Amino acid sequence: MEEKLDIVTIGESLVELSTNAKMVNAGCLYKYYGGDSLAAAVAAQRMGSKVGFISRVGNDPFKDYLLDSWQNEGLDISQVKLSDDPNGMYIIARPSVDEKEVVCYRKKVASAKLSVDDIDAHYISNSKIFYASGITQSLSSSANEAVEYAFKIAKENGVTTAYDPNFHPSIVSADVSKENFFRVIENVNILFMSTKHDAINILDIESPENIIKKLWDMGVQTVILKSSDKKGYYTGYKGNVFFTEFYTDEYTDTTCSGDAFNGGFLHAYSNGFTHQEAVKFASIVAGMQAKGIGAIKSIPYKDDVYTKFRSQND
Repeated sequence: MEEKLDIVTIGESLVELSTNAKMVNAGCLYKYYGGDSLAAAVAAQRMGSKVGFISRVGNDPFKDYLLDSWQNEGLDISQVKLSDDPNGMYIIARPSVDEKEVVCYRKKVASAKLSVDDIDAHYISNSKIFYASGITQSLSSSANEAVEYAFKIAKENGVTTAYDPNFHPSIVSADVSKENFFRVIENVNILFMSTKHDAINILDIESPENIIKKLWDMGVQTVILKSSDKKGYYTGYKGNVFFTEFYTDEYTDTTCSGDAFNGGFLHAYSNGFTHQEAVKFASIVAGMQAKGIGAIKSIPYKDDVYTKFRSQND
């Protein structure tokens, strides 16, 4: 019998080059890989979930490195297709907690060629959770259509759906992010959102309670809001709202910590954790990830996270 995947994600893959020095002073850049949906996928996989990743990889000198790395992580990459376009890349310099330089090359790259032709309905329907982000939608019109189509397939087949708008003004305008949000929201069960970036730009609402109520009215069952001001998460589910503090406020690099949180939450949720337990668990994943340099490289592993989670709940 074909094994059922816990989570399937769709998104871009990027080659990551990082340094702890200022860009101008860096003598060496460390190679890894990144991408927001990929970070969520790896986070869930490292926690013990069975995760599939849908993407396109460029047939350039980085191809084998990327594919081999994902296989070594344990990801199912049967739905990753090759493209003659190059792989995207970003370079990040983090000389201190308060300093960050990022250079990103993600136009006319392999991931942008994602389309509805890359969506296997059976592959999605044979999973517990399907997850995507606004970053994937922003890659191209064809990638946007692929995400919208995948959400419809998932919803029609009773698969739990999860979405993060992940609005970044350097990548997409607020108007486009809002348009992308409303293309998929009717098919979303679990929504991750930042009060500072996503909610204010997409819904024009500041109050966490009002944001959650608005999203409930739109049919979203579970809402998880990250609040940098309050240093924690608001979770809304079945008419109740509760607040969970960040696991830590000590960090080195928060790049992709939100994506690590999402992957941690989806892992916990698919393994029967309550919503409150899943948020606490995911906060540990995000907090530990943010203490390192590099998006995916710093995501912790199952044993360390479970040990800290159990110690908090003893």
